[in-house]
Amino acid sequence: MTKRLLLIEDDLALRTGLCDAFLAEGHEVATAGDGDAARKALLAGGFDLVVLDLMLPKRSGLELLRELRARADRTPVLVLTARGDEGDKVLGLELGADDYVTKPFGIRELLARVRALLRRAEPRPRAATSFRVGDATVDLAGFAVLRGGVTHPLSPKEVAMLELLFLEAGTVISRERFLKELWGGDLSVGNRTIDTHVLNLRQKLEPDPREPRFLLTVHGAGYKLLVDG
Repeated sequence: MTKRLLLIEDDLALRTGLCDAFLAEGHEVATAGDGDAARKALLAGGFDLVVLDLMLPKRSGLELLRELRARADRTPVLVLTARGDEGDKVLGLELGADDYVTKPFGIRELLARVRALLRRAEPRPRAATSFRVGDATVDLAGFAVLRGGVTHPLSPKEVAMLELLFLEAGTVISRERFLKELWGGDLSVGNRTIDTHVLNLRQKLEPDPREPRFLLTVHGAGYKLLVDG
């Protein structure tokens, strides 16, 4: 099925090559070569996936990602990072990126990740649309957590993690299971990615993320969620 992609990349040769590859996959592609042009495109919206380079002129990719999630826009985002920029990868995930690819990368790897993110973003029947976690209300259909009068947007990957945890509330879900079911067993995604997403969820769910009461770590096994129903 044809999807509408936004490709944000300042390197003209790379942008042209990636655009051609996405078009060959049958998608519609809009492009932006700097942060200001990208911001205008993101504000216009209507995209099924954003491929976002972090190192951009005029406005950084991290700034764009922060603004996107602050608007509760849950469009899947695949970030492109330079090799060795571990801090940017982690910060990107914390800000709501759904996946990342490190430069230089193979086009087949990138296309496979794009396909996987588009599949995961497809709507599917849910066991419940909302549930309580302490004083927080999790709205899966609305991709948000409401706590203390504040709405915290959820990324598609965070919704998928919470849905799995809720469906088996009180049961430990291993990192390996998260990786297999939500990341398709991607060998390049490690435990740190899972841990980063859990830390991000605790910021939204827990009264004190440093002393979690509901999204708990079971050392050596994984994570479990305690809910009120």
